[in-house]
Amino acid sequence: MNVDIYLPIAEMSVNVLTMVGLGVLVGFVSGLFGVGGGFLMAPVLVSLGIPPSVAVASQAGHVLATSTSSVMSYSQSDSVDYRMGAVMAAGGVVGAIIGVEIFRILRLLGQIDLVVSVAYLLVLGSIGGMMLNESLSAMLRRRKGESPPRPKVKRPVWIYGLPFKMRFPRSGLYISFIPPAAIGLLVGILSAMMGVGGGFLIVPAMIYILRMKASVVVGTSLFQIIITTLVTMILQAVRNHSVDMILALILLAGGVVGGQAGIRMASRFRADELRAIMAVIILMAGLQMGLSLFVPPQDPFVLVPTGQQ
Repeated sequence: MNVDIYLPIAEMSVNVLTMVGLGVLVGFVSGLFGVGGGFLMAPVLVSLGIPPSVAVASQAGHVLATSTSSVMSYSQSDSVDYRMGAVMAAGGVVGAIIGVEIFRILRLLGQIDLVVSVAYLLVLGSIGGMMLNESLSAMLRRRKGESPPRPKVKRPVWIYGLPFKMRFPRSGLYISFIPPAAIGLLVGILSAMMGVGGGFLIVPAMIYILRMKASVVVGTSLFQIIITTLVTMILQAVRNHSVDMILALILLAGGVVGGQAGIRMASRFRADELRAIMAVIILMAGLQMGLSLFVPPQDPFVLVPTGQQ
């Protein structure tokens, strides 16, 4: 069925059913791995011809929908540390403000599409490579019957010397709010620049730096993503006028459905298997954006009339 709709900001027509299906698919991946899904949505949208700057800004609605849907499920099992999430979100809001301004400057300079593509290639390539190496090692040890290496339970020493300590009872932590806020700040900048929720960065940081309880990591990261993404989307719409609300609403509709299905499917996989699958998806998404750097434009030379002198 050919049901096309015109996207005013992207200045192109798309098939509604294709976009809804894309929202369902990425929403499923989001619920399965406990991430916002922005790292996957942007490369797919770009491959369909949507400008990177519009794809990055418009997909925030989808990230918001899938994250909200997933948090509702995690909150029912008391798997969300709202205090930790609020501290990280505070840093995320500041980061979003900074990131949107950087986005605006780069767009005025005509370099935003290049920067977005390079950022995806570098960030997703490095993170996906490390995740794949770690997960494959865990799977090989399990097949050989070897016990996993003894985890390091100590947090980095420098965390203990930081001031402004807070208690996070749900996570079982008594640490300075500076590290969580700093993590949120970084994710906020990335959210504005790349349109990602940042779950692929927040979750490892919570586990390996903050040493949070595994049971609350995913739910808390998604709670933080909701606040940061909402602020980012509003700022992108007001400051850069790059949010295509029609595209955002179409993706949002599919994301809610897919997110719930992904959460139900997650319990059928081992943790190392999920990490391996996610690593491959991250690498493919980064590669897709990287390849766009080498595709020649359809109209390499465009004459723009400047008017009468």
